[in-house]
Amino acid sequence: MTATADAEAAANELTPLADYLGSVLRRLRALPPLDLDLTQAYGNVLAEDVVAPHSFPAFDQAAVDGYAARWEDISGGSRGPGYIPAPSGAPGGRSIRLNVVGDLGAASWRPVRLTPGSCFSVAAGAPLPAGADVVVPVEWTDQGMAAVEIFRAPKRGYGLRRTGEELSAGTLLAGAGTYVSPALVAVLAATGIGHVVVRPSPRVVIVATGDELVDVGRGSQPGQVVDANSHALTAAAAEVGALAYRVGICDDDPEGLRGLLEDQTLRADLIITTGGTGTGPGDMVRRILSRREGTRAGPVTFTEVALYPGTALGFGTVGAEEVPVVCLPGDPGAALIGFEVLARPAINLLAGAEPVFRPSVRAHLLETITSPVGLREFRPAHVAERRGGGYTVQPLPGGPFTLSGLAEANGLMVLGERVNTAAAGSTVDVLLLDRRR
Repeated sequence: MTATADAEAAANELTPLADYLGSVLRRLRALPPLDLDLTQAYGNVLAEDVVAPHSFPAFDQAAVDGYAARWEDISGGSRGPGYIPAPSGAPGGRSIRLNVVGDLGAASWRPVRLTPGSCFSVAAGAPLPAGADVVVPVEWTDQGMAAVEIFRAPKRGYGLRRTGEELSAGTLLAGAGTYVSPALVAVLAATGIGHVVVRPSPRVVIVATGDELVDVGRGSQPGQVVDANSHALTAAAAEVGALAYRVGICDDDPEGLRGLLEDQTLRADLIITTGGTGTGPGDMVRRILSRREGTRAGPVTFTEVALYPGTALGFGTVGAEEVPVVCLPGDPGAALIGFEVLARPAINLLAGAEPVFRPSVRAHLLETITSPVGLREFRPAHVAERRGGGYTVQPLPGGPFTLSGLAEANGLMVLGERVNTAAAGSTVDVLLLDRRR
C-alpha cells in the first residue's frame, strides 16, 4: 500500500467529528433557570421569551429641547393670529410669534392643553401638552420666555415621540436563548421589567495534568514544560461567558487526580482537563477516568476522532452529581482547537445560548495548502472582507500547532476529511473568531 492509502485506512478507523460532537452534545442539558434582578442579568442567556409589559415611550414626549406647539399655528400655509413679518435677514422672509404659557420639564406630571396661538417651552423627555403635534427646536427661535418668535417651521410631527412609537406593550423583546447585552438591559428596563428568568453562567473548572508541568514565570527546561494550557483555557472559557476557575497543575498521581476531581464537582457545572488523553504509559487521565475503581470519578469515554490537531478526546461524567468532563490533549495548540471544537459548544449548550457554534463564512483561499487526508483540520487564518463583497482567507504560517498563529488568527479555516489539497482561489469554510481588535 502507498503512504496515502495507509493514511486513508487509518483515518477510516477514526470517528467522524460531526458524529462525535452529536453524541456528546445530546448528553448535555441546559442548566436549570433562575430568576435574576435585571442588574445581575447581564452576561447570562434568557431562559424564556420576554414580552414588553408597557409601551416605550410610555407617553407622548418631546424628543428635543424647544417649544411644543400646534403645527397649524406655525405652518407656512396659514397666516393665523401669530403671523408677523420676519426681521431683516430671517430665513423664509417671515416669522411666527406665539405666547409661551408655561415650561415643561422631564419631571412635569400635571396634564396641560394648548390653545390656539400658544406654546409650551419643553425639555427633551418632557410630556407633551395635549394638542401639540410639533416641537420647534430652540435654535430655530429667538428663545423667548413670555413669547417666542419662530423663524423656521418644522414639519408636522418633528421633535416628538409618540406613545409606543418604538415598542408597544406586548412586543416580543427577546426570545429564549438570547444573550443579555447592556443594550438589552436598557430595553428591558425602559419597558418596565425589573427581573428576568435566565440560565446561569456555567461554572467551568480547568485542570492541567502532567508531572512535567511547571507554573508560569519561568522558561521551559528539559523535563519541564510551562503550563500554558490551563491559563489559556481559563481565558477561553471566560470569553464564552463562563465563570472560569483555574485550579492549577495536577501531577500524574492517580489518588491526587481522583481527589481533585471529587472536590471540584462541588463547584463545577463542567470540568475541563488537559493532557493525558493518549495511550502512552504516562497518560494518567485516560487510565483513571476511563474506568471505575471504587470511586465516583469515571467513567469517561476516550475516542479517536478524525480531528487535526489532537485526535484523542474524552467526554463523560464524574462525581455523585455526574458533572460533565471534557478531556483535551496536552499540546497547547491541540488543546485550544479542541476547546473550540468541543468545549465551547458544550459551555454554550449548558448556558442555553443559541447557536452553540461560532458563525462561519465561505471565503476564497489566497494560497494553495495541503491537509492530512481523512482528518478535519482547523487551521489558524486571517479572514478579510472584499470590497466587492464576500471574504478572502489567508492561512497563517506554522499550521494549527503554532501558538503564535492562533494568537494572530481571526478565523479558523476548516478543511474537510476528503480535502488533501486546497488550491488558491478555491472556496473554503472559515469559523469567525470573536477577537476584539
